[in-house]
Amino acid sequence: MGLLTFTLNLTLDGCIDHAEGIADDETHAFFTQLMDEHGAMLWGRVTYEMMEGYWPAVARGEVEAPAAMRAWADKLEAKPKYVVSSTRTAFPWAHSHLVAGDLGAGVQRLKDATPEGVLLGSARLALALDRLDLIDEYRLLVHPRIAGHGPTLFEGGLPGTRRLELVSARPLRNGAVAMHYLRAENGVSGHASARSRPGPVSPA
Repeated sequence: MGLLTFTLNLTLDGCIDHAEGIADDETHAFFTQLMDEHGAMLWGRVTYEMMEGYWPAVARGEVEAPAAMRAWADKLEAKPKYVVSSTRTAFPWAHSHLVAGDLGAGVQRLKDATPEGVLLGSARLALALDRLDLIDEYRLLVHPRIAGHGPTLFEGGLPGTRRLELVSARPLRNGAVAMHYLRAENGVSGHASARSRPGPVSPA
């Protein structure tokens, strides 16, 4: 069984508005490496449609983009992409699949079938899956900004406090910090794979 890893950009005050983050080659390289380390992507419909509306065009060369963005787009095109949606059933973007039926059972099946792990990139879906105790680790990129507005991470509330174990904290040259945590209370930290336990890395 693979791990379910939640990854997202957020500001120091927890804002997850994608327009507030630093979008440069370094951040794209960070998320490209994360994608390389996992076997599949998992999104809610809103995030999927936001990605679908831009990245396929970059991969086709229809949008001018820096090398790091093109690398992300090319790899994303080939990566299995799973979508949770109750309103849409057709997903023409290459290698896209619907997670149908019961949410918890569907995501657990996906984890069981993906030993390399699943990378979750939707905040609202993460809230629902965290309430089901299905998230195993968190790879958050904290940007050096205070937005002063929402939406904020997990603002819908969880049934209890999540205790986490710090694996690494890696500063990027642009001032963002890549934070890697494992869930401490569900036994994942004691059985994490070598992929899940890189040592702290200094900025290049």
